Amino acid sequence: MNYYEEILEYLPKNEQEIKDKELILDVMEKYEDILTRKNIVAHLTASGFIINRKKTKVLMIHHNIYNSWGWTGGHMDGDRDLKKVALKEAREETGGKNFEILNDKIATLDVIPVKSHYKNGNFVSAHLHLSIGYILIGDDSEVVQIKEDENSGVQWIDIERVMEYTENEPHMQYIYGKLLNEIDVFFK
Repeated sequence: MNYYEEILEYLPKNEQEIKDKELILDVMEKYEDILTRKNIVAHLTASGFIINRKKTKVLMIHHNIYNSWGWTGGHMDGDRDLKKVALKEAREETGGKNFEILNDKIATLDVIPVKSHYKNGNFVSAHLHLSIGYILIGDDSEVVQIKEDENSGVQWIDIERVMEYTENEPHMQYIYGKLLNEIDVFFK
C-alpha cells in the first residue's frame, strides 16, 4: 500500500484527526513535492513512539532544535514508504537496531506547526509537518547512543513520566497522550 492509500484508509480517532486528515489530503492533492523539504509550506514526516514489550518504558531522544525530549522521526526525503522512514529514523536517532511497528498501522495523524529555527547553520522558516506516527516496539536492553547532530540524549523513560519529560513542548504532549492511550488498543 502506498503512502497516500495508507493515509486515506486511516480512521481518525477524534475531531482533531478528522480535520488534520482533511488538511493533509488537501495538501497532498495540491502539492507534488510534499515528500521533500523543497516544499517550504508543508511536508510529510514519519515518526515512532517507541515502547518496550512490557509497556513500561518509552525510548525518547532530547532534540537539539526543540530542547525537549520527544519521539523519533523525520522527513521523508523523497521516500514513499512511511513505515520504512519511521523505522529508519528510530535507528538513526537512537543507535538501536531492533525495532518493529506495533500492529503495522498508523497510530496517530497530526499537523504539527514547526517554528522557525536554525539547522546546520541555515535558517529554516516556520512550516507544517504532516505527521504520520506509529507505535514501535524496541528492546530496552539494547545499547543506544546519541546522534550528536540531532540530539543530546537518548534514554528509556518510565512510561508514567513521559509528560514530565516533554513539558517544554505542550503541543506535543497532546500527541503523546493520544499515543499512550493507543498502546493497549494496539496490543490486542
